[in-house]
Amino acid sequence: MNPTPPTRIAKKFTHLQAQGHKALIPFVTAGFPFPDITPELMHAMVAGGADVIELGVPFSDPSADGPVIQKAGDKALAAGVGLVQVLAMVKAFRQQDSNTPVVLMGYANPVERYNQKHPCADGASGFAVDATAAGVDGVLIVDYPPEECEEFAAELKAHGLDLIFLLAPTSTDERMQQVARIASGYVYYVSLKGVTGSGALDTRAVEAMLPRIRAHVNVPVGVGFGIRDAATAKAIGQVADAVVIGSRLIQLIDAQARDQVAVTAETFLREIRTALDS
Repeated sequence: MNPTPPTRIAKKFTHLQAQGHKALIPFVTAGFPFPDITPELMHAMVAGGADVIELGVPFSDPSADGPVIQKAGDKALAAGVGLVQVLAMVKAFRQQDSNTPVVLMGYANPVERYNQKHPCADGASGFAVDATAAGVDGVLIVDYPPEECEEFAAELKAHGLDLIFLLAPTSTDERMQQVARIASGYVYYVSLKGVTGSGALDTRAVEAMLPRIRAHVNVPVGVGFGIRDAATAKAIGQVADAVVIGSRLIQLIDAQARDQVAVTAETFLREIRTALDS
């Protein structure tokens, strides 16, 4: 039996670790702030130093997201952006970039609805098949707990997709063990209690938590929620394998004219990249 080849995400982290660098993972909502801008914006984020891109799938009831990302999702939904359109955006991005991993982040409802509307003849998950074909590398479903999605994880793995999970300050050792059993790619440590964009980040608390996570989890650990500037990113990058930035980036591009969205994202991420590498 041939071993499973490493995914694009695994290869990216291996490459970064060999160089002594940390991954920069920006999050943007697909179809925001303009429904046709996402592939262009993704290229700009890569130019600014992004190693992996998390692309939010718009959903009407995003329970883990704060007001900034909720507003972005509402705007994208109003423009008609759903999972079908998100996959098309990834496919468009892949026409020029075959290296940067792309992770879809969202909720179970759009994925399950997609599978109902786009079934495969052999019973396979239409989502897994079509996401792979579009060039997606990983999936983070906020409301899929590990104990309830082993079949989904196996389906994704069979198509070369990583399933990424959230861990939180309240996660027990038992939950970490459950996640470790099926997680791949990386895990995303939510550094704050609450929703995205809330509260001030306590870097010492993050530093204390990461050894606990690593005692159970053998994939890289990214940290997000509350990282808003270069100084915070640098502090987190000294202890984590990856830094995830979402709400602040969305705030910045929301305020821009269309022709300034990509350059604003690139400039902001270049500041973060420089701080991470310093």
